[in-house]
Amino acid sequence: MTALDRPVGVVVDGDRDARKPRPVRRERGVVNFLSHGFLLFWGALTVLPLLWMLISSFKTNAEIIADPWGLPGALRFDNWARAWTGAHIGRYFLNSAVVVTGSVALTMLMGATAAYVFARYEFRGRQLAYYLFVGGLMFPVFLALVPLFFVVRSAGLFGTWTGLVLVYAAYSLPFTVFFLTAFFRTLPTSVAEAALVDGCGHFRLFFRVMLPMARPGLISVAIFNFLSHWNQFLLPQVLLQGDESKWMLAQGLAALSISQGYAGDYAQLFAGLTIAVIPVLVVYLIFQRQVQSGLTAGQLK
Repeated sequence: MTALDRPVGVVVDGDRDARKPRPVRRERGVVNFLSHGFLLFWGALTVLPLLWMLISSFKTNAEIIADPWGLPGALRFDNWARAWTGAHIGRYFLNSAVVVTGSVALTMLMGATAAYVFARYEFRGRQLAYYLFVGGLMFPVFLALVPLFFVVRSAGLFGTWTGLVLVYAAYSLPFTVFFLTAFFRTLPTSVAEAALVDGCGHFRLFFRVMLPMARPGLISVAIFNFLSHWNQFLLPQVLLQGDESKWMLAQGLAALSISQGYAGDYAQLFAGLTIAVIPVLVVYLIFQRQVQSGLTAGQLK
């Protein structure tokens, strides 16, 4: 019986089966609901402590103790001023900015150069050298603290920012080389070959052609290195002993948390923590698209 010959009001078994909800769609709906629910829970778990810290940085100590979850009566920016000057967070902030800028720039220059060579050139011992770089990912920094201390001191770089920059760069090179080598391999070889045919040398090919093409990957790994260097506490604590004027921000926050924990000045503590978190959030918000494109570029290609 066709649809034209079927009497009005008559429902056949095929129509009933078509109107029934499919189990596959129902299962997909349940999976989507659970996945989105987990993402919302994880987002709240991440954002709410940061929001609470920001709100608490504008409160008085009495408001924090009496109503820790309430809103401040007024926006007290003097807490930030006291943390910036009184607790020397401003000086530690600038110290970290100088050291992290130098270490990230040095790491990206050496890491991108080495990764490009490993990805684009064939030479004897290439695989061995690459595996030696990647093997550094399995070597925790805790095992190198004692020999690293003596090496830096023997080189005359103990207690200096130069020594800390070099150590940061060496510590971040394995991940940088590993990440960028895989990314450089995804770039089209036809562009490089066309540039060489047009008379472009290997030096200009790297800096004028390949690096701009690898911009998403470079930005992604630079942000990861920035976060690692900015939050580093162990290395500066070992290599900058004694000279408080050269402390990094993590060291200053640790000292502030200990001192203000006993003094009871929680408003100043929350203000200092907020000042330390703001650069990380700003960098991620500005470059979030580049990070996502850099992480997925290898899979899409």
